[in-house]
Amino acid sequence: MNAPRLEELMARETPKLLNCVHCGLCLDECPTYRTSGDEANSPRGRLALWRAEWEGRLVAGPETDRYTDLCVGCLACETACPANVPYGEILLERRADQAGRARGPAWSVRLITPLLRHARLFSALALPLRLARRLGLRLHRLLPPGPAPVLEGSAEYAARVNAALRPQGPEVALLSGCLMDAAFREINAATLRVLAVNGFRASLPAEQACCGAVAEHGGLVAEKAALDARNRAAFADASVVLTNSSGCGLSLRHALGAKQRDLLDFLNSQPLRQGAPLDWERVWYDFPCHAYHGLGLKTPPAALFAAAGLAGRWTLAPEAERCCGSGGAYAATQAQSSLAILAEKEALLGPAAAGGTLITGNHVCMMQWSQIKGLRVLHAAQVLDASYRKAGFYPKGI
Repeated sequence: MNAPRLEELMARETPKLLNCVHCGLCLDECPTYRTSGDEANSPRGRLALWRAEWEGRLVAGPETDRYTDLCVGCLACETACPANVPYGEILLERRADQAGRARGPAWSVRLITPLLRHARLFSALALPLRLARRLGLRLHRLLPPGPAPVLEGSAEYAARVNAALRPQGPEVALLSGCLMDAAFREINAATLRVLAVNGFRASLPAEQACCGAVAEHGGLVAEKAALDARNRAAFADASVVLTNSSGCGLSLRHALGAKQRDLLDFLNSQPLRQGAPLDWERVWYDFPCHAYHGLGLKTPPAALFAAAGLAGRWTLAPEAERCCGSGGAYAATQAQSSLAILAEKEALLGPAAAGGTLITGNHVCMMQWSQIKGLRVLHAAQVLDASYRKAGFYPKGI
């Protein structure tokens, strides 16, 4: 085929692909390149493939789509890039292009995405997952046992918490999340209690929808746009919308802008009530990629840990800013690559992982880390919540 002239390419679309200077500084930061050693499985390699398609030197198809699918989307390359290549934007555009060519996300993602418009139905379908976790069963490698409330949803629980603890401070809105509320609502419960103890009355608008991350990562543009429209309407009157999952936070930021705030960043900026000291040993904090690289939140929640009596008793996990391999649905759809990335992180902890506690700020990262035998994995909100419960701040039944 005849490749188009540069003038034609420049007129066709904004040439973001031309920003890459091929320096290679992204390579060592890319988890898929480090585990595979394949140049095409790196940001620089993918950009070269995408540019070849854009210039007409390569026909869009399975050869390049495979490498697009293998990207975990951690955005570490953006942090490392001296040329400010908007890799995340280009990745989302490429995945939207794939979906338009019927080469989109896995069938499981296509099946789940429409359900995310119907929170009650999604929650009802997830009842067996909550029940299994409550009974201490592990139905899937990514679904650890836990104390998930089976019947009471996050919105109902929020009403009980506010009535019992009577917070007198400002009102904040909270994104309940789809998977979070459907399967990991104990994290929402801990979030609500911690906010109330510190004077914040949390509201969970009934009209809110999923953040749209699953649709966005899958290139399902229409689904993402519909969810964004619902969330803009649901949170129109809120001055602050908190998210307790960084993946949800980044996706919601695309819809709501600056009114979206990460829960840990928000708490870290507040004068927190001191709880009872937790006598834990070997405690690490690991940054979620979408907090560190996506939202630019590069300060660990030290104030939160201090309020829980853990000052001097925790440290950053080795290479804490590097991806654990969770990547939203990536751990399920690209299991082999995901587990290779996790193995790299596990090796950094070494034998000390058994009996230790790994803390993060994203429930999907928690699912990934929980595959390491003997490692306790918690959300940072659960840490402060445990301190407050030990201090007796909660009345019976809360």
